[in-house]
Amino acid sequence: MKIAVAGKGGLGKTFIAGSLASYFSRQGHPVIAIDTDPSPNLAMTLGLSPEEAARIVPIAENEQLIRLKTGTEFSGVFRLTFSVEDIIGKYSVATPAGPSLMVMGTVRSMGSGCTCPANSLVKALLRHLVVERNEIVILDMEAGVEHLGRGTAEHVDILLVIADANRKSLEIAKTICRLAGNSAIKKIFLVGNRIADVRQETSVRTFADEHGIAVLAMIPFDPAVAEAGMTGNPPDDDLSPALLAIGKLAETISALGPEQDK
Repeated sequence: MKIAVAGKGGLGKTFIAGSLASYFSRQGHPVIAIDTDPSPNLAMTLGLSPEEAARIVPIAENEQLIRLKTGTEFSGVFRLTFSVEDIIGKYSVATPAGPSLMVMGTVRSMGSGCTCPANSLVKALLRHLVVERNEIVILDMEAGVEHLGRGTAEHVDILLVIADANRKSLEIAKTICRLAGNSAIKKIFLVGNRIADVRQETSVRTFADEHGIAVLAMIPFDPAVAEAGMTGNPPDDDLSPALLAIGKLAETISALGPEQDK
């Protein structure tokens, strides 16, 4: 099962992606969590320290790896086909939460300014992880809508679009759902997050109904999650209302897995 988590920045997208990955790992599933955000912080959500997270070199910024995989003997010419299976074993990072982590990073200009080799490597690696691997793969997507134009999540089984009751986040969620609806993604759902009361839940559900968006879950506002963001200490899995709701979300997702399409 391959799951992408998208939405406006600052809404807890990474927390939900990391919590889903941790939940599936605790259930005994092999899980690969992928951070595709330009400002990656999924590592700390999965229990790595800031120092450990800072030592991770994103794939898109690993010039040596990019040259190894795409370079040729001709200047300005790079290979379009190359193997990526070995990258997973060598560059994935074990995390205290259980899942393996891969940080894709942002494709930046290198040397001559051509970003084509880095783009090709990241795209090939993501496709391999999503299409050809058997693990559960959770993608923490870049905030906003730009990634949809690059087809980053094109082959996932389920797209979760995170929003709160704020109208701006709902409008961005609507745009993401509309753009994703034109792709190969068949299962697209809205997940309400940081929902503090019935009024906020009603606001999210009403907006979704008006625009034909299916709502899969409501994650309540949880002071323990906010505290964890400040202290770096994770909330208790058995006491946190948000984590309990994410666990139920994971169970719902399992019932919607690709096996249901057979």
